Amino acid sequence: MSGSTPFYQKHHRHYDRGYRSKELESAVSQYQSSSSSSYAARRSSSRASASAALSASSGHVVALHERTTPIPCSYTRLSSSYSGLEESRLSPMPKRAKPTYLAMDKENQIIGYVVPIFRGSQEYASGFSDTEEARVKESAGYMARRNLFTSGLEMERTEQTSRKVSMRESAERISLSKRIYENEEHHKRMNKDSLMHAPEFVIKPRSHTVWEKQCVRLHCTVSGWPDPRVVWYKNNVTIDPMAHPGKYKLESSYNVHSLEINRCDFDDTAQYRVSAMNSKGELSSFASIVVKRFKGEVEEALPMPRPRSTDKDGLISEYGITFDTHIVDGFGVSFGREGETMSLGATVIISPNLARYQPEVQWYRDDVLLQPSKWCHMHWSGDKATLTLTHLNKEDEGLYTLRITTKSKYETYSAYVFVRDADAEVEGAPGAPLDVKCQDANKDYVIVTWKQPAVDGGSSILGYFVDRCEVGTTHWSQCNDTPIKFARFPVTGLVEGRSYTFRVRAVNKSGMSRPSRVSEVVAAMDPADRARMRGTSAPWTGQIIVTEEEPAEGVVPGKPKELEVTEATKNYVVLSWKPPGERGHEGIMYYVEKCVSGTDSWQRVNTEIPVKSPRFALFDLAEGKAYSFRVRCCNSAGVGEPSEATEATTVGDKLDIPSAPGRVVPTRNTDTSVVVSWEASRHAKELVGYYIEASIVGSNKFEPCNNKPVKGTRFICHGLATGESYVFRVKALNAAGLSECSQESEAIEVKAAIGGGIPHASPTPPYGISVLECVRDSMVLAWKQPTFIGGADITGYFVDYREVINGVPGTWHEANVKSVSDRAYRVSDLKENRKYQFQVRAANMAGVGIPSLPSGTFVCEEWTIAVPGPPHDLQVTEVRANTLVLLYKPPVYQGRDPVNGFYIDIKEADAEEEAWRGVNEKAILTNYMKIKILKEGETYVFRVRAQNKAGVGKASEPTEPVLAETKPGTTEIVVDVDDDGVISMNFACSNLTPDSKFVWSKNYEEITDDTRITVATSGGKSKATFNMLAEDDIGIYSCAVTHTDGACSSYTLSAEELKKLLELSHDHKFPVIPLKTELAVELQEKGRIRFWLQAEKISANGKIEYVFNDNSLSQGEKYKMNFNKDTGVIEMIMESLLPEDEGTFTFQLQDGKATNQSSLVLIGDVFKGLQKESAFMRKEWHRKQGPHFVEYLSYEVTPECCVILKCKVGNIKKETVALWYKDGREVKGDEKLTFTEGVLKLEIAQISKKDAGVYEIVLKDDRGQDTSTLNLTEQGFRDLMNEVFSNIANSSTALKIQSTDEGIRLYSFVSYYNEALQVTWHHKDSAIAFTDRIKSGVVGEQLWLQITEPTEKDKGKYAIEFHDGKGGLKRTVELSGQAFDDAYAEFQRLKAAAIAERNRARVAGGLPDVVTIQELKALNLTCNISGEPLPEVVWLKNEREIVSDGHYVMKLEAGKYASFTITTVNTADSGKYSILVKNKYGTESADFTVSVFSPDSKK
Repeated sequence: MSGSTPFYQKHHRHYDRGYRSKELESAVSQYQSSSSSSYAARRSSSRASASAALSASSGHVVALHERTTPIPCSYTRLSSSYSGLEESRLSPMPKRAKPTYLAMDKENQIIGYVVPIFRGSQEYASGFSDTEEARVKESAGYMARRNLFTSGLEMERTEQTSRKVSMRESAERISLSKRIYENEEHHKRMNKDSLMHAPEFVIKPRSHTVWEKQCVRLHCTVSGWPDPRVVWYKNNVTIDPMAHPGKYKLESSYNVHSLEINRCDFDDTAQYRVSAMNSKGELSSFASIVVKRFKGEVEEALPMPRPRSTDKDGLISEYGITFDTHIVDGFGVSFGREGETMSLGATVIISPNLARYQPEVQWYRDDVLLQPSKWCHMHWSGDKATLTLTHLNKEDEGLYTLRITTKSKYETYSAYVFVRDADAEVEGAPGAPLDVKCQDANKDYVIVTWKQPAVDGGSSILGYFVDRCEVGTTHWSQCNDTPIKFARFPVTGLVEGRSYTFRVRAVNKSGMSRPSRVSEVVAAMDPADRARMRGTSAPWTGQIIVTEEEPAEGVVPGKPKELEVTEATKNYVVLSWKPPGERGHEGIMYYVEKCVSGTDSWQRVNTEIPVKSPRFALFDLAEGKAYSFRVRCCNSAGVGEPSEATEATTVGDKLDIPSAPGRVVPTRNTDTSVVVSWEASRHAKELVGYYIEASIVGSNKFEPCNNKPVKGTRFICHGLATGESYVFRVKALNAAGLSECSQESEAIEVKAAIGGGIPHASPTPPYGISVLECVRDSMVLAWKQPTFIGGADITGYFVDYREVINGVPGTWHEANVKSVSDRAYRVSDLKENRKYQFQVRAANMAGVGIPSLPSGTFVCEEWTIAVPGPPHDLQVTEVRANTLVLLYKPPVYQGRDPVNGFYIDIKEADAEEEAWRGVNEKAILTNYMKIKILKEGETYVFRVRAQNKAGVGKASEPTEPVLAETKPGTTEIVVDVDDDGVISMNFACSNLTPDSKFVWSKNYEEITDDTRITVATSGGKSKATFNMLAEDDIGIYSCAVTHTDGACSSYTLSAEELKKLLELSHDHKFPVIPLKTELAVELQEKGRIRFWLQAEKISANGKIEYVFNDNSLSQGEKYKMNFNKDTGVIEMIMESLLPEDEGTFTFQLQDGKATNQSSLVLIGDVFKGLQKESAFMRKEWHRKQGPHFVEYLSYEVTPECCVILKCKVGNIKKETVALWYKDGREVKGDEKLTFTEGVLKLEIAQISKKDAGVYEIVLKDDRGQDTSTLNLTEQGFRDLMNEVFSNIANSSTALKIQSTDEGIRLYSFVSYYNEALQVTWHHKDSAIAFTDRIKSGVVGEQLWLQITEPTEKDKGKYAIEFHDGKGGLKRTVELSGQAFDDAYAEFQRLKAAAIAERNRARVAGGLPDVVTIQELKALNLTCNISGEPLPEVVWLKNEREIVSDGHYVMKLEAGKYASFTITTVNTADSGKYSILVKNKYGTESADFTVSVFSPDSKK
C-alpha cells in the first residue's frame, strides 16, 4: 500500500490532505505500522487456517439484502440468522485509536464494511458472554444441531486466542449458522403440507397524512406458505403502475411489500387495501392516506412550510396571538433580457406589527427554493421583500413565488418572469443554449448536458461546441472539433483531482451564438471519494467483508464486470462497466478495445490516454457500422484478461426527435395574454419540454413566447399586443433535437376573456341535488350541471354541508378543498342518524359561482334495501327528429347483488306521472341507449332504473325536457378510405367557438389511448384515423363538439361494416385494375384460338405483358396481340394449338400503381378438348365454303301443338336447292319459303303415329351439298309426342266445378286435344275407377269428369293428370266443404229446374204472327199445347179474357190441341189476340194479330 499513494495524498492546487478526518489518519497510520511488523510472521501460519475457515463460510463476502440507511462506522452487526454476534461484542479496544471499518479496493473505492477481529479477553475473543454461552449450550435444539453438523468440532475454547484463531472461530460460527438455516429450510421444503398456512400480516400498513406534492410509502410484512400473492387496491380498484407511469411503484422483497405514491395530490386521498392470497386463503389490511393542501395555494404547488407548534385554535404558544399577513404592491409579469439586472419586490403587511419580529421570507422559482448566490440577492427591509437577479440568463425564466411564513400561517404571491435572448454578436446567429449541467463525473470523464435554445436565428442549428475551463484560470478550451447535434456530450481527458466549469455554444450557417451560462463546478474525482468528502459516513453497499488487514499486493486484476453501452449516438458511444473483484489494493487503469462486427480483429482505442474511470467515450466511429467492445484492466502486476464483449452496437442516434405536438388551442386570458394549450407529442422519449411561438396574423414571422422549455401542455403567453390577432404553434424537444412545428392554431384576437369579446363569467348554481348512497358516516351526492356555464368549461365543483338539529340548520362546512370534476361526490366524516343539508358551487376559469339552493334534509343512515339505488348523471346527446342517445352512470349503491341491467322510461314533458312508459322490454347492460321512438316536434323527458337479482330499484331524477328535432346545420360522421387505404372517421362543425373542442369517444367513453385511433383536428373539421382496423375496434364511435349547441354524431362499426371497410381499404391500398371478365378462351372461325379479357377501367398508359408458362410472349406469326384502349379488351390470337402449347396463359396488367393479372390453365383433358374443337371448327369452316346448314334439322312444337321441322342454312344462292325426304321418299315442303330467309321449315299440322319416320333434307348446288337428318321413330317420336303432350298440359286451364241437372261435372280446357294424350283422373290421390255413375270424356277441347247423383262419399280433392313422359302435370280442385255444398245445391236446383222445364205449360206452335181476313168470313186457328199436369188455357183479346159464346168459340181437344174460332168476322174483331197456358211449373203465352178488312175499303 505504501507504493500506491491515493490521489488525495498528493498536493494539488485545490486539494490537500487537510480534508481527511482525524479518525481516518489515525486508522491508516496504525494500520501501516502494525501490518508491516506482523505481516511476515503471521503470513505462513494464518494463510492455511484462514483459508480453510473462510472457504467454509463461502468466502469473505456475506451478501445481505440491500438497505437504504447506512450502518454507523463504530460497529457492524451481522444478521442473527447467520452470525450469532452481537453489536456490543464488536466495539473496538479502548486503548487503540478508533479505526475505520470501510473495505476498499486498490483505487480506494468503498466496496463494503470490514468485520474486525480484536485482541482481548475471552469475552471479546469468543463473541459470547458466560451467561449467553451457558444458555445456548443448555438448549436441546442447539446441542442437536451441533451434534448433527459439527461432529468433531472442538467444543472447548481457549482462554486466550490469537487474532488468527478468533477469526477462524467466527467464520466457523457463521458457517454453522448458515448450514443450520439451510437444513431447516430443506426440511420445510421436504414437508410443505405441514407448513402450509393462510397469509398473515406480521406488520400491517399504517395510515398517513401528507402534504400535497410529497411522496408517501405504505409498507407491510406478510407471512404465509406458499408465498402469498400481494395486490394493492385504491378504493377497491386494482393499482396498475403501468397505467400510471411514474405515479406508483410496487416493490416486494423477502416478504416485505411496499407501495410508493409519487408527488401526491388531492385525488390520492383514499382508502388503500393490500390483499395477500395463496392456496390456503386470502387476507386484507387497510390504510388511509389523507393529502392536505395549503389554503390559498396557487395552482403551481409549492414546498410545504416548516411545521409550527400551535394549539388547536391556531395560536402560537410563544406569543398567544395569530398573525394576519397580506402581500400588497406585488410584482407583475416581468420581461428582461440576458445580461440585464432585474428586481422583484412586494410590500408585506403583518398585523399585529411586533417590533423586531421578522417572518420567514422565501423565494421560489418553478417550485425550487432559491438560495442566495452571485446570481440572486435577497433582501428584507421590514415591510418589503426584494429579489435581485444580478445577471439575467434564460435559466432565470420561470414562475417566481414569494412566500411569507409567520408563526401561524403563510401567504404567497406569484408572477412569471420572461427572459429574452441578448442581441447576437453575429447577425443571424442562434440564441445561447441553457441549463448546462454536469452528470456522471468521474476521475477523467464527465457528461455535459444542455437544452437547445428557442431561437435558431432564422436557419437550423448545425450543432454545438462544448468549452471547459479549469477552476482558477480564465482560459476556455474547446472540447469537440466538430459541432455535435445531440444535447449531451462526454468530455474526457480531465485531470484527476482538478475542478472544471463548462459552457456550450450553438452554431448555424450565420455564425456562433453567445456562450451559455457556465455550469456548476465539478471535480474530476472518484464518486466514492466525492461521497466521502460530503459526509463522515460511507454509503451502505449491501456487503459485509470479513478480511485480514494485510493487503494482497502484486495481483493481476481480473475481468471487468457488466460492460454495457450506456449511450450511443452518431458522434460517440459511451461504455460503462464495474471494476473487477480480483485486483488487489493497487490502483488500476483500463484499456478499451473495439472490433468491427463480423471480424475477429480487436483494436485498442486508448493507446495514449489512460482510462482511470469505469466509463469511457469513443469517438471517430463510422456511422452505420456495428461494433463490439471489451475492456481490460492493468496495474503494475500486468494486464488482465478482457471482459465479455458487448453485443454488436450500430453507431447512430438511438434517441429519435419527438413528433410534432398535436392540436394547438388558444384561449383568451387578459388583454395582453393568451392561454395556449396543446396535445402532447406522441411517443416522445426523454421529453425535455416545449417551446411556444406566436405570430401576428399576416406577418408570417414567429417569435418565441418562452425561452425556457415548459413541460406541461398549457402555457400563458404574455406580452401580446391588445387587439391584434395571433396564431400559435408549438415545438417539442429532447436531447436529440427539436421536433417539427405543430399545425398553426386558429387565429385569436387578444382581449380580456371576461368583459371582452366573449362574455365569460362564473357559472350559475347547480341544482337537483340527490342522494345516491348512504352509509353510516358518509353520503354520496349527485347534482345536475348548471344551466349556464359562463362561456367557459366548468373546472370543478365544491360541496358544502351543514347539520340540521331540531329543524335548525347549522354552519356550512367545506366537504372538499380541491374541486371535483364529476357531478357526484362522497361526503365523509358525517355522523350516523344525523340530518344534513348540502349545497354545491360550480367553478370555471372566471371563478367560483354562487352556491345552489340548500338541498332537502337527508338522514345519514345506512341503506339496507336489496334493490340498487338510482342511476345518475343522465345526459342527452345526438338529438334528431326521431332519435336521440341517452347516457347515464350506474348507481353508486348496488344493493344486495351487483347491477345486471337498466330500464329506460320516457314520457312527454307535459304529461302526468302516470304517463311514464318503458322504452326497452328487456334490461340492457350498457350505460347508453339510442332511443328511436320519438315524434318530431314533441318534447320528452327520460329517466333510468337499475335492476339486480332482487328487483328493479328507484328511478333516477328525470332529464330536462328535450325537443325532438334535427337542428339546422346538423352533420353526421363520414367514413372515408383514402388512396393509401387509411380508414378515417370525419366530423365537421360550422358553429365552433374559440373554446370548442372535438371529443371522440368509443361506446361513449372518451378515447384517451392513441394506440388504436389517431385524432387530428384542423379548423372546424376533426378526423379520427384507425391505426390498424381490427375486431377490437368494433363499437359505437361518437364525436361531440364542446361549447356548441349539442353538435355531435355517432357511427356504429359493426362486424359487417368492418369487413366492408377492410375490403375497401385493401382495394385502395393495393389498387387492382378492375376486370369485367377474367381471362377466357374462345374459338373463332377457321378454328382460331382467342385468349381475351376485358378491363373495366384502364388508361391509355396501361401496359400488358403476355406470359406462357412463366415465359414472356411477343408479337409474331404464332401470336397476334391486340389491346383496345377504348373498350379495355385485351386479346391474343393463335391459329392453332400444338401439343407444346399445353400450359398456363397469363395476362399481366399494370396501370400506374394499380396492377392485376388473370391466368387460364389449359392442361390435360381441357387442353385436348379445346384442341379437338379447334380442329373440328377448322374443318367446319371448309364445309361452310359451300351451301351448308348453320343449324341442323330440329323440330319445334308451337303452342297450338303444331310440329314444325326446321333448319337454318347459309351461304346459299339462287341455284341452291333443298329437298325434303321421309323414309327415303321425297316430300314437299313449304313452297312459300324462300332461301333468302335462311330457314327451311316443314309443318306437320295434326301429328299422329303415321307421321313417325326419318326425315332428311339435302342442300346442294354446284359448290357442293350438305345433308341434315332427323330421326322421329320410336324414342325420337315418343320424345316429340311428349313435348306435344307437355304443351297440351301447359295449355290446360285450372280444374273447375260445374253443376248440371244430372250431377256435378269437373272440367278443364286445353288449346288442342290429341287422341294419343293420356289423362288420369284422381280422387283423394287415387286413380278413379269409372262406372255408370262416374264417367269421363272429351268434348272438343274440354276434358270432363261427370259425377251423377253425387253423395257425401264423392267429397274430396280431385285431380286430372296429364302424362308427357316426364314429370307430367296435375290440375287439382277441392270438392268439399262449402264448394261441395254450393255445387250440390246448384245441382238440386238445376235438377228441379229441368223437371220444371220438362213439365211446364208450353205453346208448341201453330199460331201465325198476323192474320188478315175479310169481313164476314170465319176464322179458325189451332195450336199445340203441352204440360204436366194439363195446363189451363185462356184466350185474350187486347189483354182481356175472351169468353166462349156464339161469336167466339174456344176448344181444347185431347188435352194438347187448342182451337180458336170466330164464326163471323167483322171489323170489331181486329186486334191483338193471345193464348195463355199455365200450370204449376210455369206459364207461357203466344200472340197473334187479327186484321179485318171489308171488300169495299179494299177496292
